[in-house]
Amino acid sequence: MKTFLRILPCAAVIFGLLIFPKCSFHYAGIGLTTWFDRMIPTLFPFMVITGIMIRMELTGIFAKFFSPLLNPLFSLRDDCLYVIITGFLCGFPMGAKICAELYAKGNLSRREAQYLLSFCNNIGPIFFIGFVMSTLQITGYSTGLSVMLCLFGMYGLPFLYGIVLRHTVYHDLRGPHTATLTHSDHPYDSSAGPLPFATALDEAVSSGLDSITKLGGYMIFFNMLNMFPVLLFSDCPADIRETCLPLLSLLLEITGGIVSFGKKHPYLTLTLLPFGGASCIAQTYSMIAHTDLSLHEYVRHKLIQTAITGLYFYFMARILL
Repeated sequence: MKTFLRILPCAAVIFGLLIFPKCSFHYAGIGLTTWFDRMIPTLFPFMVITGIMIRMELTGIFAKFFSPLLNPLFSLRDDCLYVIITGFLCGFPMGAKICAELYAKGNLSRREAQYLLSFCNNIGPIFFIGFVMSTLQITGYSTGLSVMLCLFGMYGLPFLYGIVLRHTVYHDLRGPHTATLTHSDHPYDSSAGPLPFATALDEAVSSGLDSITKLGGYMIFFNMLNMFPVLLFSDCPADIRETCLPLLSLLLEITGGIVSFGKKHPYLTLTLLPFGGASCIAQTYSMIAHTDLSLHEYVRHKLIQTAITGLYFYFMARILL
């Protein structure tokens, strides 16, 4: 029975590709276009730059500029602060990638990496401001106020969530002035000291290409799966079909779902964005697969943050509307 249940989804996808080639081609094409037009220009430069900094061991130096602001809140070492800064600025799945790379290099302990992963892997602000907000067209007392409230919901809430976790569940983490980590703290230690720029650049480009290619594969695959909701709900009443199809699309791959679901239900869309959908979960797994970091723990924290975000946007919608 277990073997049958494992084979069934694969068989369904194969038959779907064979029986409905035009539909699968259409949705796979959407994923490919989105990846090529939006994800590569947005994420690949960040992947290369952060990869260079990690390999040249510049992360701690970079984070020192922000430590006067962040250390009173988090009381963490500089490499941890670097993950927080870049994780919030770069977007899915860069928070997970940076966290995993620093852990594998020996700059983070496993507990530090798991803690940072729980709140530093979010939708990118460039993507959110440039694409999401313009697509959702949220209005309220003023456009500026609506944007600020939405930005707080996307980034302020996970930031506060990280502060609360630091001083409760992860209160035992080392502070900013503790001794160097031991080998037992990071069993995947592959540190060989800082690399020359040319070597760091070459490795960062290779790693970035590998990661951005994986990201594209996940986006194409999960967008292609949209053909199944389309086929399943094809005979349903129009009102049910117009709600269920975009919602399932959002849960599979957020970019396509934002376009089809966001304008009708903007606050529900904003609520689901922190979770990221199945595609972002798979992308996160691909970033941490070579480590022993827990995906289940990551998903659990994402579900908690989604619930908190839902309450926030519920009250926000009541105020603005």
